[in-house]
Amino acid sequence: MRRNLLSAAGGVLAGMAAPITAARADSAPARKRVRTGMDRLAATKWAALDGERVGVVSNLTAVDRDYRHLVDRMHADGVRIAAIFGPEHGFRGSAPVGGGGRRTDRRTGLPVYDGYLATLDGWKSMLTEAGVTTVVFDMQDIGARFYTYIWTLYDSMAAAAELKLRYLVLDRPNPIGGRADGPMLTPAFASGVGKKEIVQRHGMTVGELAGLYRGEWLPAVRLEVLACEGWHGGLFAADTDVPWVMPSPNMPTPDTALVYPGTCLFEGVASLSEGRGTTRPFELAGAPGLDFRWRDRLAGLDLPGVGFREAYFEPRIGKFVDELCVGVEVRVDDPASFDPIGTATAMLIEAKRYPGFAWREDPGPRPYFVDKLAGSDRFRTMIDAGAPLAEVTGAWRDELAAFVRRRTPHLLYPRP
Repeated sequence: MRRNLLSAAGGVLAGMAAPITAARADSAPARKRVRTGMDRLAATKWAALDGERVGVVSNLTAVDRDYRHLVDRMHADGVRIAAIFGPEHGFRGSAPVGGGGRRTDRRTGLPVYDGYLATLDGWKSMLTEAGVTTVVFDMQDIGARFYTYIWTLYDSMAAAAELKLRYLVLDRPNPIGGRADGPMLTPAFASGVGKKEIVQRHGMTVGELAGLYRGEWLPAVRLEVLACEGWHGGLFAADTDVPWVMPSPNMPTPDTALVYPGTCLFEGVASLSEGRGTTRPFELAGAPGLDFRWRDRLAGLDLPGVGFREAYFEPRIGKFVDELCVGVEVRVDDPASFDPIGTATAMLIEAKRYPGFAWREDPGPRPYFVDKLAGSDRFRTMIDAGAPLAEVTGAWRDELAAFVRRRTPHLLYPRP
């Protein structure tokens, strides 16, 4: 029955979507019904996992429409789960920082291994100790290269390839759509927030990324992808009926996800808060040394799909704890035209006008953390040199076009 469910052509089910309709920016469209990979596998009573010892790589986002978790449903239905492997913030989301350590899941009694920051040998050891024969991955990504869950996918796939284990991805939509944008990671700047050469906003689902990983770096992996039904690259999280579960402590809403591929760059600036410790992380940005002129200059740029509200806030964690910060709230008016990376670049260029602007230092051979986020030192050095917005964003045009060509064979869903 497994081979009827999963196609033999590379182990990928495309689950192609209905014809694309233009997104409406001026009114809220009806939510489109999307069946995730989890929904489709559950409908078969987990037939593809018959006789397997399953290792589940997952976190709190792997839920159905009733917010029942993948592991809880499989466990109740008698699927033989050998172990659970959690990413950053832990399997149940109980670790605000880090992976949560090894423990026993209180609800199911199953062993939970900490996959965050695990090396290849660490992954191989955990999978072998648990006696896994099939790895199942189900996790909501955000769509940015520096969101670490896609590297948990890569690392666990690499271990499965060396151990000759079957690897099944239960796909979910990309909440910020299918458009790629931003600079390419260069190998010299690889780190835990970017391990391989993809652009800053990759515009792919985890199932599509798994196909890219296999196609370019992990040819030996026994990959199968159970694709979504009803999704295409023109849909955002708010356009679908897939339940939203905040995938990490500072990713509370789909609005946060829209801005994150850009404003996460502010984590690389010592003199600027990215809104951590507020109710609007990554949508709020500011510092004690800024003033209303930052908002006014940004509004004057007439950037597409976005507006800026003058904002005042006091972070409770992170930078400038309990200090009054002056800045902006980033308000996305039209997700289809909004450019998160270009917008954040403009914000940084304008913030650099203020005295005291400083990049966050990072120990090691690469002295600035923003270089890890941007994938090279080019972004920082161009801003330092006073390059205008069009020149900074134009610097990655050719590498972005090359990535779009590279990813095309691995796409499972239409792009408008």
